This record gives sequence, structure tokens and C-alpha cells, in this order.
Amino acid sequence: MSMKINQLEIENVKRIKAVKIEPSANGLTIIGGRNNQGKTSVLDSIAWALGGDKYRPSQPQREQSVIPPNLRIVMSNGLVVERRGKNSALKVTDPNGEKGGQQLLNDFVEQFALNLPKFMESGSKEKAQILLKIIGVGDKLAELEREEQEKYNERLTIGRIADQKEKYAKEQPYHTDAPAEIVSASELIKKQQDILAQNGEDQRKRERLYLLEQEDQRLMEQIQELLKKQEAVRADLAFARMDAKDLKDQSTAALEQSISDIEEINRKVRANLDKEKAEDDAREYRRQYDQLTKQLEDTRQKKSDLLKTAKLPLPELSVKDGELVYKGQQWDNMSGSDRLKVSAAIVRKLNPECGFVLLDKLEQMDLEILKEFGEWLEEEGLQAIATRVSTGEECSIIIEDGYVAGEEHPLMEDKKTEWKKGVF
Repeated sequence: MSMKINQLEIENVKRIKAVKIEPSANGLTIIGGRNNQGKTSVLDSIAWALGGDKYRPSQPQREQSVIPPNLRIVMSNGLVVERRGKNSALKVTDPNGEKGGQQLLNDFVEQFALNLPKFMESGSKEKAQILLKIIGVGDKLAELEREEQEKYNERLTIGRIADQKEKYAKEQPYHTDAPAEIVSASELIKKQQDILAQNGEDQRKRERLYLLEQEDQRLMEQIQELLKKQEAVRADLAFARMDAKDLKDQSTAALEQSISDIEEINRKVRANLDKEKAEDDAREYRRQYDQLTKQLEDTRQKKSDLLKTAKLPLPELSVKDGELVYKGQQWDNMSGSDRLKVSAAIVRKLNPECGFVLLDKLEQMDLEILKEFGEWLEEEGLQAIATRVSTGEECSIIIEDGYVAGEEHPLMEDKKTEWKKGVF
């Protein structure tokens, strides 16, 4: 069961002369009054009494008073907390009369509860880290966020490379009249040489025919003497004529032109290959980009699932991009009432045994927000003790000149020290 403040008595602390308050167990108790009347001194006294010497005011004793501060707080479980005397020594007594100290108070008093505005004024990411820590998912979420950032950075790099590759591919010319592969000049030259060799062979055949015809002419003149030789020559001539029949030289013009144009052709082929390579690279980087996008979405889904399954202090409260989000709004877009709700809920979650919070300077909240916040506190079973520069009906009590207005109180006179001879 969470601890709350049932009763508090304060004397001679800062601006307080003598104040006794019994806050509402649940909901909002507003301490009102004009400026410099002692409202904040009430909260400072509670923080000092319960929080220890780190909350001790620099000048705790009321000015113009020789009586030391006197603080007494009764908690809802019967625990009595007192600070009395010149040194304001702490005395903690449980319902059985057993004595305790600051450590006993630290077990149930949440530090932010003593100063809720301190939590509200912290950075948005710091608030989120506090929330993640208390719901036990801070380390896991930090790991997922690191993984998300790494995937995002990797995808960003891959995306930029893909964009560059696509841009480069688009800028490259493409020649539809170029062959698919680089043309080999040596192959064309070999073909040309083969044709030239064949043409040379054909030329030799023609020359042989000519010589035989000349020989035939000469032998005709000597036909009588060389009849046998003539017959042999004629046989050879018939064979030669048959061998040379229908011979036609092949043209090397196309090959010569191809050899002449080979550098231009190969330039076009290389350009086409470069474009195809750039397009392939762009497609591969785009595939990697899409893959990383899927991994990034999976990581973000894990974050979302992690927060959905966590026991959060409020419905619709979450963490997005490292910042608190409530009802879809980040801290700077939350209403004043929602900010108070979120802060109080998180502080309670920090230490469930602490059932109260202290709030200073609620004059910045309008009456509607105060009413809404007070109703929420009652529903949640939380106690809030707050100050407000006001003397309106929304105030639970009014502090005037260090007293509770409207209540009778004895005139407090500073005790003067009486010296007696021989007595120290």
C-alpha cells in the first residue's frame, strides 16, 4: 500500500511561523496565498523532513526567530517523522515505537515526488529514459534503437550509391547498331588474309592458263615436230580450263571497312557494356536498399511490440524516437493537465510505495486543468500537495504571513535566553 501524508505541523521554517495541515488522502490539496506568504516554505519543509539534509534550506530557521525549526509529519501507516532542536535532528518513529532514520524514509520516498517540477523540466529524452528504465525495457530498447540506427545508416549509404549508379546509367549513351560483344581486329585481318591468299592462288591459276595458251600457240607452229607434246599439253589445258572455270575473286571491301571502323564499333560496344553494368549495379544496390528497408521496418516493429507488452504507467503513454508520447502528442504538444498526469504517473511508477507528490507554482494552470488533474488524482488514488498564487475557492487552505488564514493561532514570541549565575 502506498504511503501518504496524513498530517503535517511546521513551525519556524523559512517564512512559516506555525502551520498545521491535514491534506486530502486522494486528489489535490492546494495551498494558496499571495506572494511571499510562506506557500513554498510548506513544500520545502516536507521535502526536508522526508528527503533528508540534501533538501535542507540554506537558511532553514525563520528570520527574527530564535526558536529552531520544528517539523512533524504523520504518514498514512502511522510512521511519525520529526525534526526538532538546534540541529534539526531527524527522528523517525513507527507505530510500535521503534526508531528509524533516513534510510527508512528513503525506502518509500521517491525523490522526484518531493519535486515533481524537476522531473517536468527535465529534457524530453531524459523523461523517456526514466520511463523505459522503470518499466524494464530500457536496455532492450536501446539495443533495438542502435540496431535501427545502424540499419538506417547502412540503407542511407546504399540508397545514395544506388541513386548515383542509376544516374550514371541514365547518362551513358547506348548504340542499337553496335554488336553485343567487342569486335576482334585480328579475326577480321585473318579473314582478309585468307581471302587475299585465295585470290593469289586464283591469280596463279590464271597465269598458268595464260602460259599454257602461249605454249599452245608456239607448239601449233611446231605441230609437226611436237605432236606428242601437243597432245599432252592439250590434256593439261583441258584440265586447267576445267579448274579455272567459274572462278571469281571475293571482295575485301567490307572487311577493310570493318577494320577501318573497328575502333568506333568497339567504342560503342564498350559504352553499351558500361551502361548495362551500371544498370545491373543500380538494380543490385536498389535490391540491397529494399532489403535494408524491410530489416529497418522489422526492427521498428520489434520496438513497437516491446513497448506494447510493457506495463506502462498510463494507457496511451509510449516512447517514440526516444521521446515521451501521450495520446499521440509529444511533451511540448501535451496539455498542462496531461503533462501533470504523465509526470505524476511516472514518478509513482518509480516507487509505488510513495503515494504523494509535491507541486510548486500551479498558478500557471487554469481552473479547468486543475479540476481535471484533481479528478484524475482521486481516480488513481494519488495525493498531491501543491502551491498556487491565489486566494480563490480552488485553494484548500490560504497561507497568510506564515499562518493558515482563518484559523486561530497563538501569538508566537521568540524565547529569550535567561542567564543564571553558575548555570550553563
